[in-house]
Amino acid sequence: MQVEVVRSARRRKTISAQQMGEVLRVSIPATMTKAEEERWVGVMVRRMQRRSAAEQVDLAERARLLAARHGLPVPDAIRWVDNQQSRWGSCTPVDRTVRISSRVARFPSWVLDYVIVHELAHLVVAAHDARFWSLVDRYPKAERAKGFLIAKGLDGEAGEAAGEEGAGAPGASA
Repeated sequence: MQVEVVRSARRRKTISAQQMGEVLRVSIPATMTKAEEERWVGVMVRRMQRRSAAEQVDLAERARLLAARHGLPVPDAIRWVDNQQSRWGSCTPVDRTVRISSRVARFPSWVLDYVIVHELAHLVVAAHDARFWSLVDRYPKAERAKGFLIAKGLDGEAGEAAGEEGAGAPGASA
């Protein structure tokens, strides 16, 4: 992916990225150091790659199929999000919405399916109690997926999730 960096004297804190055909245009404050620029270009490139991978998946259809297969309810809404820095997914049972971190889009499909099943189970049981885990464990690769996610939480991408994307520039967006 070709990257073009645009420095702006008017920009104070925020970093943004926009896909312009084959070029990713990253806008940064003019006062940013070269090291900060390199770091943020990397963050924005990874973010755009995740978005591209996420666009290939029909989450609503996938959730509908998994719900039917594992005896779980279908959410009223399910969508990808970029702002989850310490979770793979989240669920709001009150309005029956599910959000899946775009970081999961590049993982194997069986891991994405596990995360969806996990969040669908929260539509039935909000807490992580024995009843909840019995619902999640209907998914045959649940233990394998849990192990995968634990391992991913320890690698370099977890550092990005735990702070890079929001710690240095509160207004960062793509």
